[in-house]
Amino acid sequence: MRRVALTGGIATGKSHVRARFEQLGVPTIDADTLARDVVAAGTPGFGAVVARFGPGILDESGAIDRRKLASIVFSDPGARRDLERIIHPSVRAAIDSWFESLGDIASRFAVADIPLLYETGRERDFETVVVTACDPRTQISRIVQRDSITDAEARARVAAQLPIDEKVRRADYVITTDGSYEETNRQVREVFEALSS
Repeated sequence: MRRVALTGGIATGKSHVRARFEQLGVPTIDADTLARDVVAAGTPGFGAVVARFGPGILDESGAIDRRKLASIVFSDPGARRDLERIIHPSVRAAIDSWFESLGDIASRFAVADIPLLYETGRERDFETVVVTACDPRTQISRIVQRDSITDAEARARVAAQLPIDEKVRRADYVITTDGSYEETNRQVREVFEALSS
């Protein structure tokens, strides 16, 4: 089975594209979901994050407040690297284990949605990379609307990742998401057919 990575910049439509692949019968896994699980209350990751960033990042229920943590790590590259060192090894192991668990299923390929694929040097672990991309202005607008943050905060999050042009340059397939959902879905179908042949 071919291992396919889905990546792209923040708010470039990765979740929608992953969902479309899933609707087409492709097994998928989401690194962001795994990253949340790794730092859920009671896990070693949770303890490591609180030890590094302090109890001020917890919400009233005692869980990690992702907004508070994001405000720290997106304004401090060193803090972001510390968080990545806590989270990434467990997420990587979980994705590898998931691929191995699939065995000989009917699908010709499976997709792992990994936002920081290039930033973490993981592209070598996959036979094919699909990148979602959109105009940077669209990207900023989506982040501001989705996360209820300022334009400056959205730009800081984009700046924390490899430029989208570089991701596009290194991709095997690119799906642009500036247009309608129908146009995006058409591109997903084309990639699906190419990878299924």
